[in-house]
Amino acid sequence: MDSNQKEIKTFQPGQKIGVDEAKNRFTLARQDVQYLLDNYEDISKGGGDAVRRRLGTVGVSSYMYGIGKVVNELREEADDLVEYTETMNEFNAYLYQAEGAAYQSLFVEHSSASGTPESFLATAKQDVRQMQKFMDQLAVQLRL
Repeated sequence: MDSNQKEIKTFQPGQKIGVDEAKNRFTLARQDVQYLLDNYEDISKGGGDAVRRRLGTVGVSSYMYGIGKVVNELREEADDLVEYTETMNEFNAYLYQAEGAAYQSLFVEHSSASGTPESFLATAKQDVRQMQKFMDQLAVQLRL
């Protein structure tokens, strides 16, 4: 890990993080997603792992790290549990799609798949935009 990079507090197995900490982490994760989108061209020059690092799926330097645990822990805080759960599932789906496209960008040149690293990173960016929309909906449901 780069010594200049922040390290995010990791979770302990089986331990809840608490509502206040979860809300704080969610708010900071939304800021990280906005930063990723605002700086996507520069970040994506670092390849798929650079994007994945910002998505929290590689390393622990993004507040997106462990976001699934965070949004799941906040379920009881939502006004409408069913709507929140459906939105959370959509958010997770786009997170996994963005992560998958960024990951595939690392290997597309050496596979029989059609496309370029840039095309897969462009797909990942579209998925991050959709993911952000669902994060915004979760924030409304949580009154953040």
